[in-house]
Amino acid sequence: MKKLWAIFALALVIGIASAADTGITNVRSAISNLCNQLVTLLPVAAMLMIVIAGVIYAAGQMMGAETRARANVWATACLTGALVGLLIYAIAPAVLATIYGANNFSCNGTV
Repeated sequence: MKKLWAIFALALVIGIASAADTGITNVRSAISNLCNQLVTLLPVAAMLMIVIAGVIYAAGQMMGAETRARANVWATACLTGALVGLLIYAIAPAVLATIYGANNFSCNGTV
């Protein structure tokens, strides 16, 4: 049991030492990469959700009343998800640039 604690303590010390060496620059780099991925992915995902919402709505119109109502709810949920995605796409780069400083942060060159 003491060997297990010794290995755990050694791993913890090594982890802390390596984390202290990297500093805030890796955090900025990680957030910048995340922002770049969001800017790339969210418009495509939003467009797919809008198309899926249209397909669900159209398919629901051919069904009975109960299924039509469910399809309308699902289509509305898809549209809401697409709008939230586009809102995040529009706001996230500016918010992250404000938090991390505009001259130290870039998100696909937008900020």
